[in-house]
Amino acid sequence: MAQRPDLPAWGPGGLIGIGSGPEPGPGCGTRAAVVDGPGPYGCSSEGAAGTGETPPDGVTAGQALAGYLHDRSADFLRSLRQHRESGSDADGTEEAARQLRRAARRISATLHTFRPLAEEAWADQLRAELGWLSGALAREHALADRRDRLMAALQRLTGRTDRPQPAGRATGRGGDRTAAVRGAGPMRGRTAGGPAAEPSAGEPDTDGLLSEGAARAAALLDRQLTLARSRAHSAALQALGSARFHALADAVAVLASEVPLARAAGTASAAGALHPLAENAHRRLAEAVAALPPARAGHAHQADALSAEHRQDAPWHQVRTLVRLSRYAQEVVAPGRADPRLTEAGRALGRHRDAAEAASAAASAARTPRIAPATAYALGVLHADQRHEVAAARHTFSRLWLPGPEPESRWS
Repeated sequence: MAQRPDLPAWGPGGLIGIGSGPEPGPGCGTRAAVVDGPGPYGCSSEGAAGTGETPPDGVTAGQALAGYLHDRSADFLRSLRQHRESGSDADGTEEAARQLRRAARRISATLHTFRPLAEEAWADQLRAELGWLSGALAREHALADRRDRLMAALQRLTGRTDRPQPAGRATGRGGDRTAAVRGAGPMRGRTAGGPAAEPSAGEPDTDGLLSEGAARAAALLDRQLTLARSRAHSAALQALGSARFHALADAVAVLASEVPLARAAGTASAAGALHPLAENAHRRLAEAVAALPPARAGHAHQADALSAEHRQDAPWHQVRTLVRLSRYAQEVVAPGRADPRLTEAGRALGRHRDAAEAASAAASAARTPRIAPATAYALGVLHADQRHEVAAARHTFSRLWLPGPEPESRWS
């Protein structure tokens, strides 16, 4: 990719030697709470916009917004350089891609929340391109995690320990709930904490059926997900080598030094223009949470929480997106007011998405033509286990979302 002649090669605007300059401060904030209270969301009055601290009086909305976008675009370009330099280092490449997606999400979310302060046509086009890149890079990672998650769940459900857990993957989600899953019906042939009980006359040996089908189910899932991951990897490499990506990288390089802003952003104060838009992001989140089905939001491991299955997943995925938008808006307007509760809420909804997609993968594999009954049974048990994980994640989120009084100001 060509170096811009009007920018130094070491700076964030250039694509040669990206990131050699000083490291910008990390995005360091979340909104002070996932709820409407209990108190005002204050912030530090020191520092300047874009440095990880609250803008002082006299800083315009354009200066604050541009400073944040400069830092995030520098993160994007630095991650791109690390990705190119990783070479055959798979771990380094994966981490660089993760950081690239992280920066792309923040730029896109900021342009979405504060769209009235930017040139809207430019912002919409850049957001679309960043969304395309983030999706292309995320699919391979998601498929790898989904495979590891399902393999670990099968091992846990059957009590097998002959195959080691994959290194570097989070495979222990919900592991303490095995007994609850077994008590739900399909696992009744095994007594808690003891050897398998002999099935009574005329009763199928569900333990034996599960053990027989688990190996075939694992092989089927491994084959399907590994193939999908290989295709996603090829698609990601193709995307990173495309003219479309080069054009996007050039646009982000320009963003590192120049942000096309609306005229109003140059005259309005940061508090007067940024805070209402961040407040709108929070209000959309609160409304989406209030619209979630209440009967299924607050109870874990209930049969009714599993009945609607994937039909109820979409509203929860939307809430996860809105939580992220609210967090990123906080980073712009009051970065010193990080609250771990909102971060935990985002993690719970991330577990919800992972479990829902894993359950969908198990159900899809069970629809494979001409599979053995034992394989279909094992996939059914695996699907039910992941739907229990979905219910548990919803329960965790509902406990974090505690109503409270409306503060006079969230951001100051």
